[in-house]
Amino acid sequence: MAKEFKRKDGRKPTELRKIVAKVGVIPNADGSAMFAFGDTVAIAAVYGPRLLHPKHMEDPTKCILRVNYDLLPFSVHDRKKPGPSRRSQEISKVTEWALSPVVDLKSFPNTVIDVQIYIIQADAGTRTAGINAASMALAHAGIPMKNLVCSVAVGKLDKNLVVDLTKEEEDFEEGEGSTDFAIARIANTDEFTLLQFDGKVQPELINDLISLSDNACKEIYEAQKKALKEIIK
Repeated sequence: MAKEFKRKDGRKPTELRKIVAKVGVIPNADGSAMFAFGDTVAIAAVYGPRLLHPKHMEDPTKCILRVNYDLLPFSVHDRKKPGPSRRSQEISKVTEWALSPVVDLKSFPNTVIDVQIYIIQADAGTRTAGINAASMALAHAGIPMKNLVCSVAVGKLDKNLVVDLTKEEEDFEEGEGSTDFAIARIANTDEFTLLQFDGKVQPELINDLISLSDNACKEIYEAQKKALKEIIK
């Protein structure tokens, strides 16, 4: 019988890091949330719908969802240079794409909903933690949504498929190295809103990696739902 692969932090291949989810963490925002995978902590704040300036950017058919993602300077071991980077701009855009399918943007024409995502501590999985926090913050703000979005990174360490990689696992170089596959899906559905690869993987393993995200996303959804229910008690 083959010995089960154990990760350096003791987790099973399919095991997420400890999840912490809260809403209402920023009092002056219209909606806010915190979501953590272990040592990766994301905070999201939602402002709007509100008037969009300059007016020539308005869309008379729908609201514009505008996301800004950023790592705070001391969120990583090597102090990050302040201000937006190409990476933060890319993650801002893919987060917009991941969230837009569940938000009823047509209800608020000529307006904007701003979503600010800040990573206050980073140990890989920052974009997925940010998406989870932002989904909760939008719901907390009362924005009409058809569902929550759940996001997780799955990947491969040499020949072993795993869920929720740490930074050390992302840097894994033994054998075939590591692959990081960020996935976002509409909760309790097979509708995906983000599939983003970093690394290499055999095509025949893609479905296995996607299947690996099934239970992980269910667990994330339960944490999101519990946090939102607690705020309305």
